[in-house]
Amino acid sequence: MALLTGSNKIKTAVFISGKGSNLRSLIKFTKTIKSPISIELIISDNLKAKGLKYGKIFRIKKKIFNFKNKKFTENKLISTLKNNEIKIICLAGFMQILSKSFIKRFKGKILNIHPSLLPKYKGLNTHKRALNDNEKYSGCTVHFVNTKLDSGKIILQKKVKILKNETENSLAKKILVEEHKLYPKAILKIFSL
Repeated sequence: MALLTGSNKIKTAVFISGKGSNLRSLIKFTKTIKSPISIELIISDNLKAKGLKYGKIFRIKKKIFNFKNKKFTENKLISTLKNNEIKIICLAGFMQILSKSFIKRFKGKILNIHPSLLPKYKGLNTHKRALNDNEKYSGCTVHFVNTKLDSGKIILQKKVKILKNETENSLAKKILVEEHKLYPKAILKIFSL
């Protein structure tokens, strides 16, 4: 794939709910010449999400949506994405489950990063569950989002060794470091296919 200049890059929205560390690493990635995407929009369901500060720091438009009425909110979200000509959505610690109709509308255009080696440990509390099962390895997965939770086609995975004295916290930190490297790699992979 040819290198894309600023105006040719694929307009992307990143959805967050928390600290936004994966958002930050994606923003850093978009500043490199090899990045096929540009982040045009940060979407959050949490007014207090710490990651929203990156919108200010990097001058990226941000919008907060209240998901109490999911159908109404998703309709507003769709028109916001359309108005901003968003072609790709990257979920990065976004804690809402998007509806089937929303996902179908953006089929093959939504990516997610998950802190386990899928198909193991879908959903929440992945580190705790891996430790409870005495797993030797855990890791992270970037996958396409489909209508089943954490079940879309896997793009890339990174394995992490679980040490004897590993805690949830130490494992989470170790995996997060790998997540920050894996997400950009996965984006490069899908756009070079």
